[in-house]
Amino acid sequence: MLVKVCGMRDAENILDLIKLEPDYLGFIFYKKSKRFVTNFPEVEIPSKIKKVGVFVNETIDNIIEIMEKHQLEAVQLHGDESPEYCEELKVLLIRKVEILKAFSVDDYFDFSNTNAYEKVCDYFLFDTKGKDYGGNGVKFNWQVLEKYKGKIPFLLSGGISKNDSKAILSFLHRKESNKCIGIDINSGFEIEAALKNIEDIKEFKQNL
Repeated sequence: MLVKVCGMRDAENILDLIKLEPDYLGFIFYKKSKRFVTNFPEVEIPSKIKKVGVFVNETIDNIIEIMEKHQLEAVQLHGDESPEYCEELKVLLIRKVEILKAFSVDDYFDFSNTNAYEKVCDYFLFDTKGKDYGGNGVKFNWQVLEKYKGKIPFLLSGGISKNDSKAILSFLHRKESNKCIGIDINSGFEIEAALKNIEDIKEFKQNL
C-alpha cells in the first residue's frame, strides 16, 4: 500500500519524514493553500521517494517550469483540469512523469466523469468534495467507490488520520477497493499547516 504525504514545506520536517520512507512527498504550488511552497526546501530526497507537484488550474507553461526547476517525478492536478488539458501536459512535459488527477467526491459523484481521463492519467485520487480544492479535512463515504468501474488505480484521500488504519484495512477487504493502491495523507497528521506529526505518521504506517 503506497503512502503519499502531501503538503510538505519545512526542510527539517522533511528530513524526519524521509526516515519513514513514504512513497511520495507532495509539494503544493497553489497560492491560495495554507501549505503553498514559497521557497522549495533544499533537502536531498532519496530517489525511491517520488516528489509530487500539486497544482490547481495552473497554466501548463508554469507547471512545466516548476516541474523542471525542482526535478519533480509526478504532477497532481487538483482543480478543474480537462482531459484535453491533461493530454497536452503529458505531451509537453520534457521528462516522463506520473500524472495524478484528483476528483472531489460526494454521495452524488458520477464516476463516469473519470472515463475520459483514463488514457491521459496514470492514477486518480479521490478526495472529499468541499468548499476548497482539497484540504477540507473530512472524509467522504467510501462505500460510493463501489460505483467506480474504471481501469485506473486510485489513491484514497480526504480527512484521513492515524485513527483510521483499522477502517482503511476493513475498506481494503471490500470489492470496491480493488483499484485502491495507496493512501494520501495531509491535514489529519499536522501539528500546524505544512508541519507533520512524524510519530503519528510512523504509527499509521506500522498499522497498515
